[in-house]
Amino acid sequence: MTPVVTHEWSLSTTAAKALQNELVKKLVFTDLPLESIQWVAGADVAFHHDEAFAAVILLHFPELECVQECYARVRVRFPYVPGFLSFREGEVLLKAFAQLEHTPDVILFDGHGIAHPRRLGLAAHLGVLLDSPTIGCAKSRLVGSYILPALEKGATSNLMDQNEVIGKVVRTRTNVRPLFISPGHRMSLTSAVKISLACTSRYRLPEPTRQADRRVAEYKRIALAQQE
Repeated sequence: MTPVVTHEWSLSTTAAKALQNELVKKLVFTDLPLESIQWVAGADVAFHHDEAFAAVILLHFPELECVQECYARVRVRFPYVPGFLSFREGEVLLKAFAQLEHTPDVILFDGHGIAHPRRLGLAAHLGVLLDSPTIGCAKSRLVGSYILPALEKGATSNLMDQNEVIGKVVRTRTNVRPLFISPGHRMSLTSAVKISLACTSRYRLPEPTRQADRRVAEYKRIALAQQE
């Protein structure tokens, strides 16, 4: 996958905020039917000091069988600042996405889509750069208020910010803590929830991001052990 929009990653927070405010104007929200999906990818990043490690896992849908694993490692050029996570993770993720043999029909990120103070979380940011349908599947809230949904799998409640629905709080397993699902780019909120649930089996996390989370941790462990 090759980005259709590019920018520098070593920016001041002022320049990064201005860029977010420009990129958010490019977001498109549209339904993505389940029957149109053949390839789904999951992406996650791990850190060690000033290094970032990325894993992008490609799965065949709907059976969710892994067909390719892509990894990358870079030195981080942006400090940790809440609301700017995509500037720490984006560069290394794009290096991993560049290795994919098939273009995914949808990408799930361990992060937020529009459930972000400036409506441009990791999934939205990378969605615009790649011009690809993306979903944010976050384990915790960044912004907004909500009421916990019912306890059964599939129950949802609105994630609200300034009288705007910016995502859904979704039970992906019965009696298990919910996830915070929000659309990124070329994705509607309704489709984001349906696809996330369709990608979830026995675990809390959707299979694409669950596998990416496990494999990036292992990739980091092996990479660091080899340099000792």
